[in-house]
Amino acid sequence: MKNLILKSLLLFSALLGTGQAAAQANLEINTPGIASIQSSMQRRHSELAPLYAGGAVGFTRDGNVALRDPAVVPLAQRAAANSLIAAENQDRAALYREIARANNHPEWEGEIRSTFGQRWIDRAQAGWYYQNAAGAWLRK
Repeated sequence: MKNLILKSLLLFSALLGTGQAAAQANLEINTPGIASIQSSMQRRHSELAPLYAGGAVGFTRDGNVALRDPAVVPLAQRAAANSLIAAENQDRAALYREIARANNHPEWEGEIRSTFGQRWIDRAQAGWYYQNAAGAWLRK
């Protein structure tokens, strides 16, 4: 019984510690690498915005974007939309990784991803889609 209690306390401490990582991280940190990634994302946003507004693309619960409704995108434009989404997700992964590295805690990448995932959803415009915790698509 004593070992079970000790193991439970250690597990709780580990979970509590990882839960604080994103809160302790400087999410606004800026390095040349982060600035470059953000610039790339900003340039792409003007192409993604109509896809968000039209409901074709939404924010996933894991900090990425996804083609939510392919039928909204004309077949002739679907490959371009998929390329935009892939490039955006590549930059998002790089952004989360670089922020964790810049904070000298690469192990925080997953939590930084989760925090940013919620930030993207919170900052989404009315009418844009996002995934809830269960993975269902909702309109903001």
